[in-house]
Amino acid sequence: MEENSINTLLLKTAFCCMACDGEIALEEVGLIKTICKETTALQEVDFETEINQFIIAINGNSKEFLSDFFKTIEQKAPDLTEQEEFDLIDIAIKVIKADSKIEYSEIKFFKAIRYCFKINDDRVISHFSDSIEDIELFLGEDIQTTLTLEDITQQYFNTSNFDVLQIIEGCQ
Repeated sequence: MEENSINTLLLKTAFCCMACDGEIALEEVGLIKTICKETTALQEVDFETEINQFIIAINGNSKEFLSDFFKTIEQKAPDLTEQEEFDLIDIAIKVIKADSKIEYSEIKFFKAIRYCFKINDDRVISHFSDSIEDIELFLGEDIQTTLTLEDITQQYFNTSNFDVLQIIEGCQ
């Protein structure tokens, strides 16, 4: 898969949102696999290979892997269309909600992604109000308002704990 494509960014966003709470739930794996099957540009992806490469990388150094992800989002964000931002928000929230439990660290992780986008909260709420229940949960202000992506990502890292993630097998 082309390293700089929006599709690579979608898959990596889905993976990072799946892993950001320090565990991989089967519901999250199933959702990402379904998204790959239903998204034309992702149908050619060797799901198991791609995800397991991400797992090996995040197990090597989770903070570096996720920091690189945030830097990539921040670098690509100015060139994203509104629809691409909506697509990234959609996949992020769906993956976070897939296991039916939303951790504080997942909200912080989403907010770090969201911070990079141009689109305002009112447009996000308007776009997703019918399809994502509790969209406001992901957009609400924190008690402490931060000014930089570095501050937000540091808050995320302070609230997260990573164990070694298990390789995914038999998902083809």
